Amino acid sequence: MNLRAVLPFAIFFLLILATGAMQSWSLALSILNMCLISAVMALGINLQWGYAGLVNFGVMGFTALGGLAVVLTASQPVPEAWQAGGPGVLLALLVVVAAVVAALALGRTFTGIMRVALVTLTAIAAYVLATTVLSPAVEAIEAVNPSATGFLGGAGLPVLLSWVVGGIFAAGAAFVIGKIALGLRADYLAIATLGVSEIVVAILVNEDWLARGVKNVVGLPRPMPYEVEMRQEAWFASLAEALPIGSVELSTVLVRAGYTGLFVVVLAIILWLAQRALWSPWGRMMRAVRDNETAAGAMGKDVKRLHLIVFVLGSAVIGIAGAMMTTLDGQFTPGTYQPLRFTFLIWVMVIIGGSGNNWGATVGAFFVWFTWVQAEPVGTFLIDKATLWLGADSPVRDHLISNAPQMRYVVMGVVLLLVLRFAPRGLIPETQRV
Repeated sequence: MNLRAVLPFAIFFLLILATGAMQSWSLALSILNMCLISAVMALGINLQWGYAGLVNFGVMGFTALGGLAVVLTASQPVPEAWQAGGPGVLLALLVVVAAVVAALALGRTFTGIMRVALVTLTAIAAYVLATTVLSPAVEAIEAVNPSATGFLGGAGLPVLLSWVVGGIFAAGAAFVIGKIALGLRADYLAIATLGVSEIVVAILVNEDWLARGVKNVVGLPRPMPYEVEMRQEAWFASLAEALPIGSVELSTVLVRAGYTGLFVVVLAIILWLAQRALWSPWGRMMRAVRDNETAAGAMGKDVKRLHLIVFVLGSAVIGIAGAMMTTLDGQFTPGTYQPLRFTFLIWVMVIIGGSGNNWGATVGAFFVWFTWVQAEPVGTFLIDKATLWLGADSPVRDHLISNAPQMRYVVMGVVLLLVLRFAPRGLIPETQRV
């Protein structure tokens, strides 16, 4: 990488060090962890938009599926719920699978109006039968100790395995969406992916039997030890005595540093694979399709198939990031998945960093999330100092300070405008090899 590529990373890490020195090291590591997760999400979008020109506004839905994977993989099963309604859920799922297989078979056997009619009748019959079986099962599951459980739980497997499962969930959803929507024009594809992501989140919010809905799933397993348990270890007591930092702060820093190590490994692997793909013959072919689909099709390339592959790969990366974030939080809260946070911000990261460049998408994620988090405290500080002359009892000063959290929206808009004006291709723009 040249100086233009290295300098933004150096500046970012200096900002992280400054945050640790001036605020707290636990806060600095917390910001860094979310920057790493956001970078994984940005790489997923960069695969789709930067490589193939696909507009995916469904980041929120794929992230939520990654979070759901943590619940279904790592949380403990609820035996009472499985006894009450588990067979009914499995039977309903079997009906849906059978209906899909039947619809595919009918689609290959018949043509024209007959195919449409038979597939439609199959879908209606499957919906009625699945609903008939599922409804009483759901009621029985949600009635099992709803204050604490009220859902089926998970498989009780290692939480790190759920990161792979999260990618599989998102890839499966992307395959279904891609088979239907990838033939649409770019703006229609954006609307379709956004609509599907809203449907996914709505299902997670309202179907308590799946992941407790708005009641949230808390206390999820974590790959790091708990701070309270760590402070009881002899080695920790010796370390706390040797360092000029409180034991509570030290335990928090160590746990978050452990997460940082895990996230760095995942980001490094995905970044390495993405770079290998970018400069491979496949990557050059994808960029040729992106730049001129008509010419690529005329040369014998199956454009729709290539779009489907890259759409599935990018969505899988986003699903992994969603599982990482839920693991870091230790809870699954479907109501928090909003387009502003999980679609708009991720796209801003790619645009500011430089679409088509994996290093650019990464550094864009770092800077955008850092700015998003720090805009509120810095804005509050600046407004407080700038309005001292109004007096402590000034209603204008109180109003400005109370609205300081909204500064992050203003700051993000200004940053985006400045980058688009002075660096329209991003901080680290896409490079071409000859």
